[in-house]
Amino acid sequence: MSEVKAISISLSQKEISSNQEVHGTININYLGRFDSIVINSQIENSSDIFHFTNLNGKRIVYPYARLSILKDDIGNRKILEFIAETKHVPLGNHSDVKFRAAIIQEHKEVSSDTVYIRILKF
Repeated sequence: MSEVKAISISLSQKEISSNQEVHGTININYLGRFDSIVINSQIENSSDIFHFTNLNGKRIVYPYARLSILKDDIGNRKILEFIAETKHVPLGNHSDVKFRAAIIQEHKEVSSDTVYIRILKF
């Protein structure tokens, strides 16, 4: 029997091309107190980043690789949905990307989850 994670992140795609949106979902199963949820993205061997453009169906303009969502903004919601995009073009055939979601309480990480995708050069 598998244990339910306190936080989990999933992406709708495993591979994308430049300028293609990534749709992600974060499930929060944490029963304790927390201050915020943080979503990070990192394109390996690159200084390029993903920009967050949508959070829970609302358009946002967030030009940074790290999006922090306060507990007051989350409310009782257990599922967060986001959209991110990048203009990164791989130097080789592809670039690997890491998306990470974490629960933060009093400036400390309580739990996290990570998923990987690839940006393909077309």
